[in-house]
Amino acid sequence: MTSIAATDSMFVNDLDAYWMPFTANRAFKKSPRLLACAKNMHYFSTEGRAILDATAGLWCANAGHCRALIVEAIRAQAGELDFAPPFHFGHPKAFALANRIAALAPGDLDHVFFSNSGSDAVDTALKIALAFHNLRGEGARQRLIGRERGCHGMGFGGMAVGGIGANRKLFGNLLAGVDHLPSTYDRAKQAFTKGEPEWGAHLAEELERIASLHDASTIAAVIVEPMAGSTGVLPPPNGYLERLRSICDKNDILLIFDEGTCGFGRLGHAFAAGRYGVLPDMITFATGVTSGTVPMGGVIVRQPIYETFMDGPDHAVELLHGYTCSGHPLACAAGLAALDLYEEEDLFARALQFEPLWGDAVHSLKGLPNVLDIRNAGLSAAIDLGAKPGAPGKRGFDAMDRAFNDFDLLLRAVGDTLILTPPLIVSEAQIGEIVEKTARAITAVA
Repeated sequence: MTSIAATDSMFVNDLDAYWMPFTANRAFKKSPRLLACAKNMHYFSTEGRAILDATAGLWCANAGHCRALIVEAIRAQAGELDFAPPFHFGHPKAFALANRIAALAPGDLDHVFFSNSGSDAVDTALKIALAFHNLRGEGARQRLIGRERGCHGMGFGGMAVGGIGANRKLFGNLLAGVDHLPSTYDRAKQAFTKGEPEWGAHLAEELERIASLHDASTIAAVIVEPMAGSTGVLPPPNGYLERLRSICDKNDILLIFDEGTCGFGRLGHAFAAGRYGVLPDMITFATGVTSGTVPMGGVIVRQPIYETFMDGPDHAVELLHGYTCSGHPLACAAGLAALDLYEEEDLFARALQFEPLWGDAVHSLKGLPNVLDIRNAGLSAAIDLGAKPGAPGKRGFDAMDRAFNDFDLLLRAVGDTLILTPPLIVSEAQIGEIVEKTARAITAVA
């Protein structure tokens, strides 16, 4: 591709200045895995190798890469309106996109507050929950409940309710008044389950215990990922989310679904709330709304919550919260084009249609060296590998590195778990290629 040569000619060999996120910086800079450009299902390295994308970038490029409809929408918007202040002013595409998203959401989830990523979408939802109870005269409801192994972004609020210990341990106490439900995963009872496991719905009852311990009248909200994604694809046990909803209703606690990894087709529906038939009070979403092209996130809020804020003098700001780039014109243009593409190509239904084929394919990896468990839901999957003695995370890292350098496959490693989440445009042949190359990477690090 011609753009590779252009990128190569501009490449600066000194990699030291950039402190990379969630990356082993020293290892990367000794042996870089550099991406120069992308198209549809592939990245292209600076050497021109085609790398099959088995991760939709990072859970977000659901329509594939550099799709013409989205690219042209961004280009046109940049030449028409590059920025509009979101405080006290607006632009038409922000309202158009909010309406499109609200139409996709279930029930009376009718109002959209835009942020810049999934992380600040979570912090926004937590602030809305606390403010909502304050406005109703229940200011004692300040406690937030997350779940072990949950990932809710990298803001202080999201890390506090998140339940991945490695993400938390260097950052002190984070927020006070937070508790956690137990993880829904038990390998001994759920290993190699296709889709949602039968065991584990009873774990929702732990919310009753937490409510009794702290007094339900002090709890503002519970936040969970319907399917825990970043920790390694943990689908909810059948009946679990329904039970959480029931306990929250009983105790007047808000239920927030963090759909940063689930939203916009990953599980075969616009939102996981639709797949599971459970209506939360808020849904957070992330850059899947733009198919990964321009950073964006947001919160979808039920009508009664929104109406609670719509009080006082008309000239007064109802919610003292927002971001400089909330509803940025380029993000909104990209979002509208991405939603058009999702709809035109029926990609959400396509993910659901391919789910059985995908599940059978990834579960064929059972029996390979060091494979301890495989889980899948929608077009997502995770493979747990046994750790190397005395070196946790090394086998997963090596498998990711070998997949990229030796087998032209981009997959994700979280510790010793390999995660596969391809764009929703993946073909049957490419599913076979992803699984075959993943098998080779797993075998290479046995």
